[in-house]
Amino acid sequence: MANENQRLYTQQGYNELIEELKYLKGEKRDQIKQDLEAARSFGDLSENAEYDAARNEQAKVETRIKELEDMIENAVVIDESQIDSSIVSLGSVVKAYDVEFDEEITYNVVGSNEANPFEGKISDQSPIGRAIIGAKAGDEVTIDAPGGSMHIKILEVSRA
Repeated sequence: MANENQRLYTQQGYNELIEELKYLKGEKRDQIKQDLEAARSFGDLSENAEYDAARNEQAKVETRIKELEDMIENAVVIDESQIDSSIVSLGSVVKAYDVEFDEEITYNVVGSNEANPFEGKISDQSPIGRAIIGAKAGDEVTIDAPGGSMHIKILEVSRA
């Protein structure tokens, strides 16, 4: 039975979660521990800005560790070998032509937690992602996005 907290990830996205968790639990925790020890050496903790800053950083890191552990626990990594690479799906790299702006654009379709529009990584749950999932090269797709309608032609579909 599917868990409503489950999120799809590419293998790369899942590996990035693991690496971030490993970094935070190891190197980052050690750094914060050293920062706290140094701040304590300055004396009175009630008016110690360095100590407060280190404690705030510690709280942020521990919160992120819990988030990552939850994300990893609920992660579903897609099996690339079971995917038809000619059809847009999670993990696809899609070259498309934007009719309105007369330009080529490239999207990397990823899970919602991996999305980063500035790197061309769009979520499979975003308006564009939902519209192009299942499309093939040659298909024309109209996307209803918050900024208005967008018309694109899929030029090429490949795997990341």
